[in-house]
Amino acid sequence: MKITITHKITIISCMVLLLLSCEELDLAPENQFTDLTYWTSISKAETVLNTAYSQIQNSNFFFYNEAISDNAYNGRGDIAGAASLGSGTHDASLARFKDEWNNRYAGIKTCNLLLENIDRISNTDATIIDRIKAEARFLRAFQHFQLMTWFGDIPLIEKDLTIEEAQTISRTPREQVLQFILNELDYVATVLPTNTEYKESDRGRITKGAALALKARVHLYEGDWQAVVNECEKLINTTENGSYELFSSYEGLFLPQNEYNSEDILSLQYVPEYRTWNEYFDMAPLTAGARLNAIAATQELVDSYLMINGKKITDVDSNYDENNPYINRDPRLTYTVVYDGYQWENPEGGTQTILIKPGSNTADEYVPGSSATPTGYYWRKYFDPTHQSSLSSGLNLMLIRYADILLMYAEAKNELNSFDKTIWETTIKRLRNRAGFTDPPALNFDASLNQSDFRLIIRNERRVELAFEGLRIFDIRRWKTAETVLNGWAHGAKFGPISQDDGYIRANLRTFDPNKHYLWPIPRDERLINTNLSQNPGW
Repeated sequence: MKITITHKITIISCMVLLLLSCEELDLAPENQFTDLTYWTSISKAETVLNTAYSQIQNSNFFFYNEAISDNAYNGRGDIAGAASLGSGTHDASLARFKDEWNNRYAGIKTCNLLLENIDRISNTDATIIDRIKAEARFLRAFQHFQLMTWFGDIPLIEKDLTIEEAQTISRTPREQVLQFILNELDYVATVLPTNTEYKESDRGRITKGAALALKARVHLYEGDWQAVVNECEKLINTTENGSYELFSSYEGLFLPQNEYNSEDILSLQYVPEYRTWNEYFDMAPLTAGARLNAIAATQELVDSYLMINGKKITDVDSNYDENNPYINRDPRLTYTVVYDGYQWENPEGGTQTILIKPGSNTADEYVPGSSATPTGYYWRKYFDPTHQSSLSSGLNLMLIRYADILLMYAEAKNELNSFDKTIWETTIKRLRNRAGFTDPPALNFDASLNQSDFRLIIRNERRVELAFEGLRIFDIRRWKTAETVLNGWAHGAKFGPISQDDGYIRANLRTFDPNKHYLWPIPRDERLINTNLSQNPGW
């Protein structure tokens, strides 16, 4: 049975709708949360808190953020704005910008309502009140962090706004928002319990470790390398701030029977009986129960997976075979992407071969313009064998996991020019061991490599380890490589005309303008409502 917090999130779904009103920074709706008579018990405060939990992210954004990057292509519809953003054809009227803005400010509003009213509850354990406040402050900081990352300068909202304030507020300088986020995370880390201090019924709540991990990610995106090291070292090889470790199986990490495992630091909560997500209905192979394919891996992602001997497929000594391109590869490829000839494990037992190559005469076959994959690949990671009808799942989606801590630590150490054998064995080697590498060249530290060499290795390791987890777009933006990898054709498998790009499918022509696309525009509708909201350069 899943945790109480997840169950409550579902029960209050109707209350979420009450809070998700108005475009003007989610102006105060008339609902029971603002009624002073509402605040009479901790259980009611928990209801508001769980609303805030439910607003932290949604599965649509989680998955389709991959298609904004070079990892995937949204070939049907414009889901979460991924097709427009991926091709660079968007403007300030794109619905995704408005949705991102409104959803996150709705989450901030929920937190502010809680923080401003919870002290009305009398005869309650002050420790519980302080913990709930800390959870709300973490969630509010998380929402501001996401907004700042996409939009730059944003309105910093520390209290519930009046209608007049919401219609006249200006954007706060990014540095001020950043400092607010860091200060909030510093504070909540002193209040929140560790993951080992929570009761089992409270699994899924925000922990001290989550606050430290998010702070590390904030510093990572800022390029404050020593600060990244400092936060990561509070979680690596120590249990003082919680107990975390790589889960034993990369494949098992994403299966429902292993939820809340040692690697899970912060997750988007679901429960099969009450709250599910169903994006897999448009991601899996059609012969595995999907209705069509709307998002598929790119050849560029597939090519980033090393050979089992640790070599890139382009290395002369890699033993890469173009006629059998998926054998002897990084095992994480098989646990992430479905390719031609893939042995798909059926929930009821046994396997079936997924045939995608043109001429296969199956529903999964690549045929331009059909309902099948537009790139020659399907999705495997996060497939739930216990799924409900239409592939709906109650599987939690991890927002921060311990592998990310190791990768952040490796990157920061390298940027500080202090990456050595010890750091390699603490980070990259551990990840590759868990993935299933056994060849010494893939696992052993190479002292002949320089900082630039290790930078490429660490960045690629981050890509393949975290593929399809919604983080790639943020990495290529902070590395300022988006202008390279998001310009030109996104490709699919070698099922196209041989005279064009050596036969690799031209799936999508992309454009990324570094003069404007590193920041999203402030949504057009928000600026029509509030003329004090300035616009980002180029928009």
